[in-house]
Amino acid sequence: MLKILIVEDHALVREALVRVLRALEADTQVREASSGDQMLDVLKQEHDFNLVLLDLALPGMDGFTGLKLLRQRYPDIPVVILSAFDDQPTISRVLNNGAAGFIPKSYSGDQLLNALSQVLSGHTFYPAGVISVAQLDNETPILMRRNSLNPTECGLTERQGEVLALMSKGRSNREIALQLGLSEGTVKLHVTAIFRSLGVNSRAQAIVMANRYGIKPAIR
Repeated sequence: MLKILIVEDHALVREALVRVLRALEADTQVREASSGDQMLDVLKQEHDFNLVLLDLALPGMDGFTGLKLLRQRYPDIPVVILSAFDDQPTISRVLNNGAAGFIPKSYSGDQLLNALSQVLSGHTFYPAGVISVAQLDNETPILMRRNSLNPTECGLTERQGEVLALMSKGRSNREIALQLGLSEGTVKLHVTAIFRSLGVNSRAQAIVMANRYGIKPAIR
């Protein structure tokens, strides 16, 4: 028996998803939540879900925050993001933050079922043609977030956020070290950790990601 939790704020979309998901297996059970808070309430009562299907554009707690909480509290439950925002950086970000898959809302019911079957078989699913986040560079168009993002939401420490902010201003490792009172070697370690957390492999790519997601660390 499969047990799936749908987290989606539009009732008509939830109803359509329930009908489609019941085609996965004859005895598939589907629970519903219309917000991140309701999702957590459901999971407090029931822990035996095989999968969570999570929308990104939720009221109150957005899907990125919901994904982070799910990975922290329920790491054994695969989370698949379902969203109309299917640009490359969004897909890369959710996969880098632990999602087991990303499904565009433009998919048909059959495509949805095929994607979920792959995830339930232990694979990671994302749309064909999606490049890895490491291929992002400074030519990638920037789509700014309306609200700034705390560095900790991207897996960065406060200090790494400060280093990233200075990198975004064009500071060299030596200049960053002088401003923050660190050794140049320590700055290099922070830069390496930043690359790993953001899933990039160059300063230019890290700056693109910082700009795209509005990462706004405070400089002390």
